[in-house]
Amino acid sequence: MQLTSRLKGNLFLAALVCAMQARAFADDPKPKPENTVSVHLAEPVAPQKFEHAPKFWITEMADRSGNAQPMLVLKSRGGIFLDRQPTVIVREALEESLKSGNLLAADSNSADLAIRVYLFHFGLAEGSGLDFFGKVEFTAIVKNPKTGETAEVKASGTSIAKGAARKKNVQKNVQEDLEESLKDAARNFLRGQQLKEAVGLLWKGGDTAPGADAKP
Repeated sequence: MQLTSRLKGNLFLAALVCAMQARAFADDPKPKPENTVSVHLAEPVAPQKFEHAPKFWITEMADRSGNAQPMLVLKSRGGIFLDRQPTVIVREALEESLKSGNLLAADSNSADLAIRVYLFHFGLAEGSGLDFFGKVEFTAIVKNPKTGETAEVKASGTSIAKGAARKKNVQKNVQEDLEESLKDAARNFLRGQQLKEAVGLLWKGGDTAPGADAKP
């Protein structure tokens, strides 16, 4: 009798939890044209100049954020969604910027250096009041396909934009905040000292093996 009562109690609790989860899911915002933003760089970030300019190719963009809804950047106020996956947005920004500096290879086979990117954060964190804090953070593994050598380059970008009471203004500010964070992260990567050192380590501007051209 006691076992039956306990079983009934467990079944009741399980049913209650399922009902609460279903209610929460139903209350989640859904992407619609009116609550979706498109994040792009206004113009490519000019990469730094290299002594021996290599051609880069982005081989992979992996999401390591652990975010189950990476396209939902703001849940409150009816929700604000991205129109593309964050990995697609970051890849587009980096490729456009590399291309603007004549550093993007035509394909993977013609690349001097390959880049594998791990994206750890792309989105907003609400701050005090009506301010929003944007952040884009990723780590790139730069590899020389011929030697197998690699180097790690970390990059991050942040931005703070004013919030707004009206939904339309909130979306505009969120979009601008994300674009500024993206631009800052791309600039931090393409113009940073870490990439310069990685290229200096991995690429000597030729196909000869290390030490092949050294004098006896």
